[in-house]
Amino acid sequence: MQLKSIQQQVVAVVGASSGIGRETALQFAKKGAKVVVAARSQAGLDSLVEEIRSFGGDTIAVIADVADFNQVKTIADKTVEHFGRLDTWVHAAATGMFARFEQITPEEFKRVIEVNLLGQAYGAMAAIPHLRREGRGALIHVSSVEAHVSLPLQSAYAASKHGIEGFLDSLRVELMHEGVPISVTNIMPSVINTPFYNKGKTKLGVKPTGVPPYYQPNLVAEAILYAAEHPTRDLLVGDTGRVLDFIHKISPHLSDALLNLVAIKGQHTKTTKYESDPNNLYDPIEGYDKAEGNFSQLATPSFLEVLDFNPIAKWGAIAGVGALALFALQAFKD
Repeated sequence: MQLKSIQQQVVAVVGASSGIGRETALQFAKKGAKVVVAARSQAGLDSLVEEIRSFGGDTIAVIADVADFNQVKTIADKTVEHFGRLDTWVHAAATGMFARFEQITPEEFKRVIEVNLLGQAYGAMAAIPHLRREGRGALIHVSSVEAHVSLPLQSAYAASKHGIEGFLDSLRVELMHEGVPISVTNIMPSVINTPFYNKGKTKLGVKPTGVPPYYQPNLVAEAILYAAEHPTRDLLVGDTGRVLDFIHKISPHLSDALLNLVAIKGQHTKTTKYESDPNNLYDPIEGYDKAEGNFSQLATPSFLEVLDFNPIAKWGAIAGVGALALFALQAFKD
């Protein structure tokens, strides 16, 4: 499957007003793509469009709540109406709910699922007809390492991210069976320094935080841009998430024990925040129209993405590890 180079692409980025979506839109525009940015926040989109146009980027904005299919469809339709086609759909919109499961109301749980899971499905439904018409393209969905390993105090969020992986895996094989050249990628970030933790609703009594270390949103954006040019099934972003995912595959009981030790206390800050404080569960909130959050001092580099971006090096490393394992096993037998 051959995808267009980024400078030849028309890209729709959903959830673009802040965080990963905003950084991704900026990187696509800087590399010459025509970009449609979508979110609920008018102020966030206005500032993003202004920033993109300040360096000569070509962009338009569409206000949309992803929990409404017709609004999501409008994003895709306006992209084609304005730019003539759609090449890549990036879906990054999400909301969070930080609370013990027994504290969450049915309405709150439903809302997280509507935004995080149904919104992603609506995005694929809206984008695929246009990608089919173009004859090729990329569907890139941002889920989370929680698609594989659920964190406590985030039951609704974790359920939504598991669901994203489920529908993408099914969709991918359907398209493969039909011979439709649409790449379907699941991007799974670790803990990323975005305004997500400022905007999510909390019943913890304090401002929530991810469990450090954090990684900067530009790492996720780089993975998304890579997938827009190189058909890729899954990309985990952040070394810690990769390690946790590996531990969970080897021993779920061990990962449960580790999370029990660090993940409850680790999601609490010392800053008081009430359930009634502004949050973005149902409506956008202003003041967070930026890519990075408040935890830059806790951000660390991540190194293993270079293997995903360089398949020859990746398989060489795997072969090397395999050879060492066989050598060690043979030495043990001798």
